[in-house]
Amino acid sequence: MSKLKTAPNIDKPDDIYEQLIRVHEGLSEADSRRLNAKLILLLINHIGDREVALEAIAVAGRGLAADG
Repeated sequence: MSKLKTAPNIDKPDDIYEQLIRVHEGLSEADSRRLNAKLILLLINHIGDREVALEAIAVAGRGLAADG
Protein backbone atom coordinates (compact mmCIF):
# COMPACT_ATOMS: atom_id res chain seq x y z
CA MET A 1 0.00 0.00 0.00
CA SER A 2 1.36 3.38 -1.01
CA LYS A 3 2.01 5.93 1.70
CA LEU A 4 3.45 8.53 -0.66
CA LYS A 5 1.26 11.61 -1.03
CA THR A 6 1.31 12.77 -4.64
CA ALA A 7 -1.72 15.07 -4.58
CA PRO A 8 -1.10 18.73 -3.68
CA ASN A 9 -0.59 18.85 0.08
CA ILE A 10 0.91 22.26 0.90
CA ASP A 11 -0.26 25.86 1.03
CA LYS A 12 1.12 28.26 -1.56
CA PRO A 13 3.25 25.78 -3.53
CA ASP A 14 4.16 28.48 -6.06
CA ASP A 15 5.81 30.52 -3.30
CA ILE A 16 7.92 27.53 -2.30
CA TYR A 17 8.87 26.85 -5.92
CA GLU A 18 9.86 30.50 -6.34
CA GLN A 19 12.07 30.31 -3.26
CA LEU A 20 13.65 27.11 -4.56
CA ILE A 21 14.48 28.80 -7.86
CA ARG A 22 15.81 31.88 -6.03
CA VAL A 23 18.18 29.91 -3.79
CA HIS A 24 19.88 28.55 -6.93
CA GLU A 25 20.52 31.99 -8.44
CA GLY A 26 24.22 32.70 -8.92
CA LEU A 27 25.32 29.17 -8.05
CA SER A 28 27.57 27.15 -10.28
CA GLU A 29 26.08 23.95 -11.70
CA ALA A 30 28.11 21.92 -9.18
CA ASP A 31 26.92 24.04 -6.24
CA SER A 32 23.34 23.84 -7.49
CA ARG A 33 23.57 20.05 -7.60
CA ARG A 34 25.05 20.00 -4.08
CA LEU A 35 22.22 22.21 -2.84
CA ASN A 36 19.64 19.88 -4.41
CA ALA A 37 21.29 16.82 -2.88
CA LYS A 38 21.45 18.44 0.55
CA LEU A 39 17.79 19.51 0.35
CA ILE A 40 16.69 16.05 -0.75
CA LEU A 41 18.60 14.36 2.07
CA LEU A 42 17.20 16.80 4.64
CA LEU A 43 13.65 16.15 3.47
CA ILE A 44 14.16 12.37 3.39
CA ASN A 45 15.45 12.56 6.95
CA HIS A 46 12.42 14.64 7.95
CA ILE A 47 10.05 12.10 6.36
CA GLY A 48 11.78 9.40 8.39
CA ASP A 49 10.10 6.56 6.50
CA ARG A 50 12.40 4.48 4.32
CA GLU A 51 9.57 2.95 2.26
CA VAL A 52 8.05 6.35 1.45
CA ALA A 53 11.47 7.77 0.55
CA LEU A 54 12.21 4.84 -1.77
CA GLU A 55 8.78 5.14 -3.37
CA ALA A 56 9.34 8.87 -3.94
CA ILE A 57 12.69 8.14 -5.58
CA ALA A 58 11.06 5.57 -7.88
CA VAL A 59 8.15 7.86 -8.80
CA ALA A 60 10.45 10.82 -9.47
CA GLY A 61 12.68 8.70 -11.71
CA ARG A 62 9.92 7.24 -13.86
CA GLY A 63 10.16 8.24 -17.49
CA LEU A 64 13.49 10.03 -17.19
CA ALA A 65 16.24 9.04 -19.57
CA ALA A 66 19.32 7.60 -17.87
CA ASP A 67 21.56 9.83 -19.95
CA GLY A 68 19.54 12.90 -18.86
